[in-house]
Amino acid sequence: MPGPRVTSDDHVALRTAEEADRSFLQRGVANADLRRPLGSPVMNRGDFDDWIEGRDDADWFVVCHDEDDAGPGYPADGDTRRIGTIVVEETSYKRPVLAYWLVPDAQGQGYGKRAVSLAIDYVFGQYDVPAVGASAFAFNDASRGLLESLGFVEEGRRRKFMFVDGEHRDMVHYGLLREEWDDSA
Repeated sequence: MPGPRVTSDDHVALRTAEEADRSFLQRGVANADLRRPLGSPVMNRGDFDDWIEGRDDADWFVVCHDEDDAGPGYPADGDTRRIGTIVVEETSYKRPVLAYWLVPDAQGQGYGKRAVSLAIDYVFGQYDVPAVGASAFAFNDASRGLLESLGFVEEGRRRKFMFVDGEHRDMVHYGLLREEWDDSA
């Protein structure tokens, strides 16, 4: 089960990702419906563990839908449901980068926007940085729309950045300045 709640609103909670969550995280990246829009390669458990261990400059969260009686600490079985993940990468750099996904049955219900909003608040509250970044493939309209709805601005494009689904795809980079986020609150 996920760990203690770091932050939440009325609908979603960001909880610390624990060792027991690795299979959930790995299954999510292996799911073709998620892997394609993320551009993630297929990874077995060992490859995934190595990949996570190599990211010591990151904060990992499990996006959860908590029941009303779920406490702030380690939840009891059945008190929370994992619906996705958010990773804040490059935390020691001047611009942390958000990466996120939701399980398919949680998509399109506003959970992503809520979870990314909580992650932005977390970054600006935890780190003295001027901005936060995120990226999405040009074909991933849902992710691009989510970022733009939160005030992220397109800052650049890496053309034919990665080979996904038989084509070289463009990656669109976004940024959100601290003062832009503060002004929208």
